[in-house]
Order: sequence, then C-alpha cells, then structure tokens
Amino acid sequence: MHILIPIKISFKNLMAAKFRSFLTILGIIIGVASVIIIFAVGQSAQELILDQIRGVGSNLVGVLPGASDEKGPPASAMGIVITTLKYDDFLELKKPKNVTGVVSGAGYVTGTSTVEDDGNEWGMSFTGTTSQYIDVESTEIEQGRFFIEEEETNLSKVAVLGSAAARDIFGDSDPIGKKIKVNDYKFTVAGVLKERSAAAFGVSSQDDTIFVPLLTAQKLLLGINHLAYVRLKIDTIENIPIAKEDIAVTLRNQHDIEDPSDDDFSVRDQASAMDMISTITDAMRYFLLAVGTISLVVGGVGVMNVMLIAVNQRIKEVGLRKAVGAKNIDVMAQFLIESATISFMGGLIGIIFGVAVSFLASVIINSMGYDWKFIISPTSIVIAVSVSILIGIIFGLYPALKASKISPMEALRYD
Repeated sequence: MHILIPIKISFKNLMAAKFRSFLTILGIIIGVASVIIIFAVGQSAQELILDQIRGVGSNLVGVLPGASDEKGPPASAMGIVITTLKYDDFLELKKPKNVTGVVSGAGYVTGTSTVEDDGNEWGMSFTGTTSQYIDVESTEIEQGRFFIEEEETNLSKVAVLGSAAARDIFGDSDPIGKKIKVNDYKFTVAGVLKERSAAAFGVSSQDDTIFVPLLTAQKLLLGINHLAYVRLKIDTIENIPIAKEDIAVTLRNQHDIEDPSDDDFSVRDQASAMDMISTITDAMRYFLLAVGTISLVVGGVGVMNVMLIAVNQRIKEVGLRKAVGAKNIDVMAQFLIESATISFMGGLIGIIFGVAVSFLASVIINSMGYDWKFIISPTSIVIAVSVSILIGIIFGLYPALKASKISPMEALRYD
C-alpha cells in the first residue's frame, strides 16, 4: 500500500471534522509547547546564573561554613545558619604563607534592613564585607571610595551604595558625604559602585545592595560574630588545587580538627560551583519536563478516544475497503497513520506556540534588566516531535487493531 494514500485519507477525515480534530490535538499542543518552554526557559535561566558566576572570575575559591559532600552543596548554602567560620579564620586565610597564591580576600555577612533618608523608607539588602571586596569581585567605584582596612574593625559607620540603591535613595543628586539611617544607625555615604548587570532571580545584585564594613554589620546590624562565607582570589587557575588544600589545612589548624571527616567547612572553586549549579538546575529542568509530558499523555488519551469513535462511525467504510481487497494490515495502518498525523500536527503547532512563548518571555525578562538569552534547544524540538508521534502511534494502536478485526459482512450490514 502506497504511504501517500492513507495520509491523504487521514487529512480528508481530519478536515471533515475540524473542530473535533482541534479538540483532539489540543492536549498534544499543550504538552509539546510545555516541553519546548521548559527546555528553553530552564536553559536560559541556567545560563543567567552561570554567567553571574563567570562574571566574578574563574580564579576565586569560596569557603563556606559547614561540611558537605564534594558533589553536594553545604548546609549553609541551603539556608541553614552555621556559625563555625570566624573573622580570625578569614585573616589567616588571607596570608600568603598559609594559602599558596592568594592575592586578596573578602569576608561576607548579609542581611536586610530598613533604610531611611529625609523621612522616606526603603527595604534593602546590605552586605558587610572587607576592604578588598573591589578586587575580589572585579568591580569598580563610580564615585567616592570604598572603605579601607581600618574601617573593617573599628565599627566605622560608612556605607558604599550599589548604583540602583543610590538612585533609589538620592535620585540624581550626589550622595557622597550624605547620611542615611540603617537600622537606626546613621551611616555616611563614602562611595557608589559602578553598575553591574542584574543578578539571577531571587538573588540581590550588587546594584541593589548597601555595603558596610564587616564588623559594623556583624556587631551593630546583625548581632553576630560569624561569617556567612569567604572568597579568596588566587593568582592563577593552576594554583587553585593546591590553594584549596592549603585552605583546608589552615582551617583544620584553626578549628583543632585532626580527622578530615570532622571538617566543619566546605571549600569550593568556581568550576565546582558551576558544576553544582548545573547539576541542580538540570535536575529541576528534567523534573519539570516529566511533569510537562503528563499533558502529552492526556493528549494521547484524547487521540485514542476520538479514534475509537472514528472506528464506530466508519464501520461501513472499513467493510467496503475489505470487500474490495484491503487486508487487515492495510486497515490497521490507515488508522495508525491517522492517529500519528493528528499527533504530528499537534506537535508542529505546539512547537510554534512554545517557541513564541519562549521568545516573548525573553523579551519581557530582558526589558526588566536581566541578561536573558533566548535559547531553543534542537534536542527539545526533536524530543517533542518524536514523543508526539510516538504517543499518536501508541494510543492509536488499540483503535487500529479494533478496526482491522471488523468483518466485511458485518460491516456492510451495519446500520
């Protein structure tokens, strides 16, 4: 049997009942569009997060409180407060005699506060950090200065504003030397940082943040004596492996740890962080993809129901074809091709719809200031089309078998 004949018959039958055909393929359209959108948005979000890490530099080593498996995030990265990392640890880690190739380092604590100026209030994030933040984070000062090493430890009330924070508080006026109130303490604005691209969703960017000296943030704003994390800048990428070993040795000496299995810290370089984030985001993406395929299964059930109705409505047609020589395999192929055609058409429309929604999402997100890349994976298109056709064949198999077993004599007597 020539393959074009059943395809032509399939299109003729579909066009004869356009509304029913549309309702049939709607589930396929939604399922395929979901697959495309999940792949596109998931991959774009992953790239956005990884670009933020790449932007900081590839020669950084991060130290976090709390032990972890090499392949998993430390507990502190999951929001659990661990207090084992101290300012004294940071000072030891900054010393070249302790850590090979270290050129600079910064300690960090973070929080949120109410910021006041001339009776106006804003809820903002703040970061307590150290004087080498500028070098570690590869950023620059737009106006004024960053705080100096003395101000790290003498509870100085100076602040450096991210570019967006400065605009929000002071508008177009010069903020240098002016006072702002943070948690009832008056801070003098010493500088403003250059604008940097927006951070990933759910994470405050440098632009939206107020920076204050580390101990000022610890003692006055947060009431703590531990660090959230430390970042160390290493002179070359080649020195990172030995630097990580030196960091571990230094912290074990600081914390009186003899057995490495008792470590109360985690050391990560940028490559490890990127691998970890890629693993986590991939897992989330494929989980959402599995949820999206449920729509395809629902669509497949719809295809099967419609094909069963079609079999009952076309019993005479099947009987007549068998009477003039059509074999069971010919009838079965006809109905399988029809169900596959329905699913294939739904897949094509779903791809167009999914690409359009993904593109619209990228336009909207970029207009919000995020560096969002429009990424359509060829793999997602191949998977979507293949799965839609496969579902059409699988869910069309039973109706096709049922049609192929119709007796010509009974079919021609059917009223």
